[in-house]
Amino acid sequence: MRALTRFSPEIRQYLLITGNYWAFTLTDGALRMLVVLHFHGLGYTPLQIAALFLFYEFFGVVTNLLGGWLGARIGLNRTMNLGLGLQVAALLMLTVPDALLGVPWVMTAQALSGIAKDLNKMSAKSSIKLLVVDGQQGRLYRWIALLTGSKNALKGVGFFLGGALLALFGFQGSLLAMAAALALIWLASLVLLRRDLGKARAKPKFRDLLSKSRAINVLSAARLFLFGARDVWFVVALPVYLASVFGWDVWQVGGFLAVWVIGYGVVQSLAPYLTGKRRGQAPGGRAAFAWAVPLAALPAAIALGLAGGWPAQTVLIVGLLAFGALFAVNSALHSYLIVSYAKVDGVSLDVGFYYMSNALGRLLGTLLSGWVYQGYGLTACLWISSAFVLFAALVSLGLPRQHA
Repeated sequence: MRALTRFSPEIRQYLLITGNYWAFTLTDGALRMLVVLHFHGLGYTPLQIAALFLFYEFFGVVTNLLGGWLGARIGLNRTMNLGLGLQVAALLMLTVPDALLGVPWVMTAQALSGIAKDLNKMSAKSSIKLLVVDGQQGRLYRWIALLTGSKNALKGVGFFLGGALLALFGFQGSLLAMAAALALIWLASLVLLRRDLGKARAKPKFRDLLSKSRAINVLSAARLFLFGARDVWFVVALPVYLASVFGWDVWQVGGFLAVWVIGYGVVQSLAPYLTGKRRGQAPGGRAAFAWAVPLAALPAAIALGLAGGWPAQTVLIVGLLAFGALFAVNSALHSYLIVSYAKVDGVSLDVGFYYMSNALGRLLGTLLSGWVYQGYGLTACLWISSAFVLFAALVSLGLPRQHA
């Protein structure tokens, strides 16, 4: 902790926020993999596994909408700490014996985890806006890309951690270990995070929940379809396909998805250097369209390769790596643009509304992932993914060309 005193107050808060976000993300990724693999091993169908995450995604929609309003009223430090505490409770709920792990119980625990995740994410990304001097768009883009990219890299580590913990310690033992570690982070955050962070000067009214900005509304619609396009195959269809069709064990499934998400996070962190013509330049809304168009072609290419009888493992692995790289740039662009478009006073209102759309896209993708895969297979999921990204690209044409 003494080393933090050498930095400016803004850098110290940024590091604390990022550290909180990292710790939470490790448990979130590990919990996702633990639930998918454990319940697949218990004989649950893909649709039943998808149903376990229904409340996780649904309450993410509600939390982002209400959490932005709550953060503007009580401060982002409190919403972030509330998210950490709820995640500890969600992990502990799932430590009961297998005989008591009925679907309603697991869905309730996932609901708490979904609320926790989106309180934490909304708080972290809203806070960055307040720590960067207005007008420094290049710096804002780099900080957002670093936060988002490092988070996703650690989520990949969390996927591997979940598979490894499941193999070594079992379901309940893994959850207890993660709950204990996160509880320590939570206690430190309660002491160190700035008290007034993100509290609006004027208390926002309930009617202020919905964004009045056209740019934010358009970006939110594009985000919905972008993340629906990823989760329609990634959440349930892909890990089940790898386990059931390729015969991969929990180490291989967890390891591959971990490498994929880690690489995805690394590319996100590099997005400012990939999308700007010169160092420090921040992109405008037209970049969201330009980067989405090639992304839309990739799921279709993978589907054609699988349907054409090409070597399935090669097609899927190479295709997914390419998809991950392009998707990472698209996601980083969106994450920067929402923080850039958001108002400084009550920033969490705009960011919360935007991530509500993100959560709605994840909810739609999760439901389709189980239902479409069970009925029609992975190829159908990939075609839906391609159509969703194409729609996100077209919606992005309505964004402002450059930041005002």
